[in-house]
Amino acid sequence: MLARNDKMDGCRSNKRVLEGELKKGFFVFFIWWALVSLLISWAPLAFGYEAVPVKDGGTLKGVVELEGGVPEPRTFPAVLYPFGPLCQKNQRISDGKGNIFLRDVIMGPNEGLKDVVVAIEGVEKGKPFKTLKPEILSIDCEFLPSVTVVQNHGEFIMKNEDPVLHNSQVYQAGKGNVILNVPIPPNSTKTHPIEFEKGRRIYQIICGMHEFMQTWGFAAENPYYALTKEDGEFIIRDIPPGTYKVTAWHPIFDFMEKTVTIPPNGEVELEFEFDSSDFERSNYEIQKKFRIQ
Repeated sequence: MLARNDKMDGCRSNKRVLEGELKKGFFVFFIWWALVSLLISWAPLAFGYEAVPVKDGGTLKGVVELEGGVPEPRTFPAVLYPFGPLCQKNQRISDGKGNIFLRDVIMGPNEGLKDVVVAIEGVEKGKPFKTLKPEILSIDCEFLPSVTVVQNHGEFIMKNEDPVLHNSQVYQAGKGNVILNVPIPPNSTKTHPIEFEKGRRIYQIICGMHEFMQTWGFAAENPYYALTKEDGEFIIRDIPPGTYKVTAWHPIFDFMEKTVTIPPNGEVELEFEFDSSDFERSNYEIQKKFRIQ
């Protein structure tokens, strides 16, 4: 009986030790979780963009132009793709003779270049950076708009108004890997996340069923950006005074970069000029007389 009692006392002692260790473990976990949560809550302030009142903000305005004329659009025989008759009804992309065009360069009046993202880099504090959630529309076998501005770790909306399925594949430009596959059923709307690898900020969406359906996205790091219309003009307001790098990006041209100094309450004009002679399509993109070269 004495040995049995000793065993029971030993079990009770072990149980108390175990309970103590568990309480200690839970306490350590709680402290760890509290620290992690605090770091997460501080992260945007420590490493990201911070919204603050802008005193004596300035304005950057200008134009993006294209020299040398518009490059020939890519041409695709409609017969090679499903739902060809539907796609050929779209007069924006079809010549009505069995050919579908991807017009990836749009030039407006006075050589203005459309769909250029002009962005001021390195602005860490300034006016509020509203959440971006762009909508990409699939209609008549075409993605609209051709270029959108997004936020890394944000979302975008895919809306399909066609009566057919489109299988949209999101490619991370510069690496070529698919980071998201987005099947969009007929007459549907879906919201999808966007995640770029570190140091990358451009994606391209191509329909896996219709190669001529393409659109691009550029990740802005702050609210100081503009997307040009057909006249090529842009304007960015409420910029904190200082010296900045300004980039201009178009899907088929290389980045252009300039430096500007924004004075208090001042207005600075800036012009970017792309040259179509600097652009050459890859062999797989070239098609003459409707045969791949």
